[in-house]
Amino acid sequence: MTSSYKEKKVIGIGIVHELTGLSERKIRYYEERELIFPARTAKGTRKYSFSDVEMLMEIASMREEGVQTTEIKQDMNKAQKRKIRDHMRRGQLNAQFNMRK
Repeated sequence: MTSSYKEKKVIGIGIVHELTGLSERKIRYYEERELIFPARTAKGTRKYSFSDVEMLMEIASMREEGVQTTEIKQDMNKAQKRKIRDHMRRGQLNAQFNMRK
């Protein structure tokens, strides 16, 4: 199963800076706040996906509106829990009705 091109961690921080307009320092700060999770090469270079770039744009937009990073993280956690819960429900329904994707 191949992952979507949007999920592949192939973009360096310099390109992310150019795409988003965010400083490299701010991008690293959002990583420190656990709002994004870049991959690391063997030498420690950060690699981002297109999904990460989209998330950074959303974060920047929310920050411009005055939303604090702690609030953003809480919202992200809620969304992730909802996604997991929905996935589990689909699995239970599929098992109950012997359905497959």
